[in-house]
Amino acid sequence: MTTPRILTDRTALIRNREQQMRPDALFLMQEVLHDVLERLKDVNRTFTKPAIITQTPDLWRPHFPDAVFLSDDAVLDLQPNAHDLIIHALSLHWADDPVGQMIQCNRALMPDGLFLGAMLGGQTLQELRQALAMAETEITGGLSPRIAPMAEIRDLGALLQRVGLALPVADSIPLTASYADMGALMRDLRAMGEGNALNDRQRIPTKRAVFQRAGEIYSDHFATNDGRIPATFEIIYLTGWAPSDTQQKPLRPGSATHSLAEALNTSETAANDLIFPPKD
Repeated sequence: MTTPRILTDRTALIRNREQQMRPDALFLMQEVLHDVLERLKDVNRTFTKPAIITQTPDLWRPHFPDAVFLSDDAVLDLQPNAHDLIIHALSLHWADDPVGQMIQCNRALMPDGLFLGAMLGGQTLQELRQALAMAETEITGGLSPRIAPMAEIRDLGALLQRVGLALPVADSIPLTASYADMGALMRDLRAMGEGNALNDRQRIPTKRAVFQRAGEIYSDHFATNDGRIPATFEIIYLTGWAPSDTQQKPLRPGSATHSLAEALNTSETAANDLIFPPKD
């Protein structure tokens, strides 16, 4: 049996969150909270037994005073069929097994309960990744893991179906933050609790020259006219419902009772006639 790869050093991740997180740097989580509230308005349904997986419960509690709050441990503290809403808020990118996390959420949902996940996607920090990779290759001749690998949206919609959620939807929202320099960006990342917690990270201090060169590359390649540097964050939202007999089901192929031509009040043309028009 293959041993699952350990992506995250859980001890380091918890330490980063406990020691580094600064309220004024939590703009990504605040953006997620705002988007989640707007999405729930569109659902037009009252949820009475929510659970929220987050490292910032104090940010969410005023809007969900009756929610159960829990951390993103490998085994989630969830009971089967206990919740009509589960929000997984911006931590799936650190999970060794994100599919397993969503399966656990699905099992904890009541029939027709809603799963709403938000995670960082593959475009996140693309500028910083490039600058660090180029600088480290140039100076040390190698690369070390520095930023967590993040999923692409094209892969995530299929994962929702794989875990058994119905009516799956995946969409992404790119955000761009502006910084004076790369050092300011990295200080903000640490203040978000998003410092390097990769299990395979380099355990000895990085040469100062690597960061200095990376800052130069970042500025040379990406700086805007005002001299500031952009940082891309992609937030991917995953939505799915626990299966229920009351949900709408797609029609079987061939079960339509009216043709599209009838609906459009026009005549129907055979496909062969479109490809090979009849001769005069």
